[in-house]
Amino acid sequence: MSYKSIFRDDAFKNKTIIVTGGGSGIGRCTAHELAALGSNVVIIGRKQEKLDQVIAEISEDGGTVSSWSMDIRDEDAVKATIVEIAAQFGEIHGLVNNAGGQFPSPMEAINKKGFEAVVATNLTGGFLVAREVYNVSMRKHGGNIVNITADNWGGMPGMAHSGAARAGMDNLTKTAAYEWGPDGVRVNAVAPGWVASSGMDTYEGAMKSIIPKLKNSVPLGRMATEAEVSAAICFLLSDAASFINGDTIKVDGGAPLGSNIFPLRKAKVENSPAWDGFHRAVMPEVLKEEG
Repeated sequence: MSYKSIFRDDAFKNKTIIVTGGGSGIGRCTAHELAALGSNVVIIGRKQEKLDQVIAEISEDGGTVSSWSMDIRDEDAVKATIVEIAAQFGEIHGLVNNAGGQFPSPMEAINKKGFEAVVATNLTGGFLVAREVYNVSMRKHGGNIVNITADNWGGMPGMAHSGAARAGMDNLTKTAAYEWGPDGVRVNAVAPGWVASSGMDTYEGAMKSIIPKLKNSVPLGRMATEAEVSAAICFLLSDAASFINGDTIKVDGGAPLGSNIFPLRKAKVENSPAWDGFHRAVMPEVLKEEG
């Protein structure tokens, strides 16, 4: 089997595209799709063993991929890594700023260290990678950056640290798009809602029991697949989006649009089939236990 993308198979031929957080979840899926579309994919993550697994998968599928292990919060490591990537591959055509992470907690229980750690992972680290990719390559050659934010438009109860960081990334996207646009650099974002991804299995306690019920707050009656998020990312990276700059595509099934005042009707899930393009997608264990 191979990746079933909606885009033509040479859409990113001879393009070097970096995917941070490429060892799992949306990053892994996006790396697979980009490789299937001809890209020379560079995946970045903290755990080399996870990156090695993705490299093995993509190589087995016939794609081109390499990896660098680093912490995007480490400024010196980011600088050195981007210089190394540019030295090895030349021009960096695209960046998917996907790496992130958080932990559930009521706002009053988050300490300073925890808050700053989440902001560093979801905002500062993405800023550092984007800045270095711009300074090292895109300032001269142009390119495309897609930042991954989240559904934080109505607040993120239980995730105040992540919501603050993601809102910051949304605004950073707009600023970068305006400042770097004259150099031919487009900067956009994708804001996923609830995605059936491996990250869901990292939560415990009350959050674990809530996850299977999240689909009940989505008008379409289901969660997104990783492939549905990846498709939006690939579109923004593509030539077809060449006049889209500073925008955010929401991939959330319309979940933020309502309120408790107007409760949802039971969804006709059969009328909203998921795009299931990722041939190596795995259902999170927490959703398997749903029934």
